[in-house]
Amino acid sequence: MSVLKQFSKKSPIKPHIKDSPLFMGVFLALLSNVLFGVLYVYGKWVAILSGTSVFLWRLVMMWVCMTLFLILTRQMTVVATDIGAIKGLKSWLWLLIPTPIFASQLWLFMWAPLNGHGVATAMGYFLFPLVMVLFGAALFKERLSRLQWCAVALAAVGVTLEIIRTGSISWATFWVCGTYPIYYIMRRRQGIRALTGLYFDTCIIAPVCLLWLLMNDWQGVRMVLFDGWILVKIFGLGALSVLALQSNLEANHRLPVSLFGMLGYLEPALLFVLAVTVLGGEFDMDMLASYGLIWMGILCLIIQGVLVSRRRSY
Repeated sequence: MSVLKQFSKKSPIKPHIKDSPLFMGVFLALLSNVLFGVLYVYGKWVAILSGTSVFLWRLVMMWVCMTLFLILTRQMTVVATDIGAIKGLKSWLWLLIPTPIFASQLWLFMWAPLNGHGVATAMGYFLFPLVMVLFGAALFKERLSRLQWCAVALAAVGVTLEIIRTGSISWATFWVCGTYPIYYIMRRRQGIRALTGLYFDTCIIAPVCLLWLLMNDWQGVRMVLFDGWILVKIFGLGALSVLALQSNLEANHRLPVSLFGMLGYLEPALLFVLAVTVLGGEFDMDMLASYGLIWMGILCLIIQGVLVSRRRSY
């Protein structure tokens, strides 16, 4: 809430506060973090399917939901115009290269919680905002406040302690923090509309997922199509996915890279709690030191928000 308050007083004209791109960016980032938490445990509600099957159905239903959304809101022509405006091999490569990264991240997100890698994946999402902050400072020359630098330092030390404690870094952790920033930075540098990029990705990935389901899991397809309750759950998975991803990508376009990265710490905190509680992930008391430092970093951001909010209220 302190982050919201920090930006809600950006303009002295209160009726126009919600029209601020920065305010909307913060709101969309918070909304996407909560929805990603819901999606992280969604597989438990369709446990009859494997983690990979849930991923495949998620992409298919995302494709369906996004197509319906674009048609009903009359934005399909806008997306078609955006894609038609892409000219040259280099521009198409910038559009296509991030798509496999996006697909792999969605697969890991649905597979990991059901296969004992929930905590490791949550650690990857803790590292992801840190890498985004470093990208913002290195590529976009964004300046951080002292408290923000303190938050980054605490998080970095916490992650380092965790790596020292375990003696290695999980492949799931590395894949999240090592590849996801590339996807966001490439989309940002190309300047393509968030909705267009997301729909393009699903149009490439979803047909492949549908083909795999039809060829390798026909019994599962029959079960989903002829069980109304499971079908509703799968459709809900697609709808929530579209809302979460669209909100997150739109926030990425509206916010400075460093601020977007900082707000991203809310998602892994929620994912970690869900992995340990709802998903039954293993929690070692020795983890308190490393994760405690990370939470102290988040506390620095809350203090930063409160201080800025108070200064702007006077």
